[in-house]
Amino acid sequence: METPDLTSARFWESDDNHIATDPLRPDDADGLAEFARETLDARGWCFFQTSGSEGLPKWVGLTKEAFLVSARAVNAFFNATANDRWLVALPIHHVGGFAIHARCFAAGSSMRRMNGEWSPSAFAAQCAEQRVTLTSLVPTQVFDLASQRIAAPSCLRTVIVGGGALSAVLREQAMSLGWPICCSYGMTEAASQIATQSADAAAVTAEEMEVLPHWEVATDADGVLTVRGPALAKGYASRSKEGSWQWQAIDGAVGLRTRDRVRIRLLGARRLLQFVGRESAFIKICGELVNRDALQTRLDHVAEQIHFPTSAVVVPLDDPRRGTTLVIAVERSRSSPESRAILRERFNAECLPFERATELREIPVIPRTSLGKARITELTKMLGEPCSAPN
Repeated sequence: METPDLTSARFWESDDNHIATDPLRPDDADGLAEFARETLDARGWCFFQTSGSEGLPKWVGLTKEAFLVSARAVNAFFNATANDRWLVALPIHHVGGFAIHARCFAAGSSMRRMNGEWSPSAFAAQCAEQRVTLTSLVPTQVFDLASQRIAAPSCLRTVIVGGGALSAVLREQAMSLGWPICCSYGMTEAASQIATQSADAAAVTAEEMEVLPHWEVATDADGVLTVRGPALAKGYASRSKEGSWQWQAIDGAVGLRTRDRVRIRLLGARRLLQFVGRESAFIKICGELVNRDALQTRLDHVAEQIHFPTSAVVVPLDDPRRGTTLVIAVERSRSSPESRAILRERFNAECLPFERATELREIPVIPRTSLGKARITELTKMLGEPCSAPN
């Protein structure tokens, strides 16, 4: 199926539904278009794939108006106008890349897509050649730019970073090269951003982001976030093992209880949000509650300090005695035994006793999403049961 012009009035004003299919997994959408039209009576909806249980296809359904509500809010926050030019370096079957098209349509901004596969040097060159002012990246792309010491072109005024947490060290490295980084927090169900940083935010810590005005936010006793607003998804379409499609609606009046733990602070009329970690990232080790995401940030910091040649991931595994044990996974043949020993030693030195990695294991390749996130569930299955003694 030919991709429609996602910046045209014809697309945004029509009742046609849009299935944002991953080119590598087209079969995951089999029957979804018919289900949306005939069973849901959906008109002008967009569907984006997200992680489902047991690897079964699961899709978030959002209206085109939800994307435009989000686009207008983001444009206002960053003062995006028809004079701006965006460069899209994210896949359009993910909300992050798709939402840029909505922003361009809403503001009348011009847009270019990155030529070819991701290359940090080619990306910077295209930004400079086409006088790009705005773009959006994921942390993996920022890492590539910083590790290769690629300077930002002077035309860029904002780089919105989302799709995962960006470490403070990496952010500082990128900004020292001139990249005007503004971190954001969002999700597929929110049609993009919920909160974002401003380059000139006063009295805001480096970890805090300002909640955009179209969202109502609240936390429960455990700090788990609930969001409500006009850009919220309608629900989830999922397909059973037998191939039939079902629908799980999201009650817009109640809002969506996310799986994320956050802190919310009021500063005058501003609402500031700090991401703490995913609810699923909190694990019990010897009865102690541990945040795997925080440990991953710590490991990333150690790896940057010792110039470890490849990525390393903290993986939780079931343990009959401890409840959970932690293993560091690295890709085979890209590091020496000495560097691996130093990585684990330095990491464990910064951890409490129950947080320490009991092993470091090599695997052929770390499975990742198309946005560069490590697939923790797949890694856990690959590594299986931990060895009885640390290496």
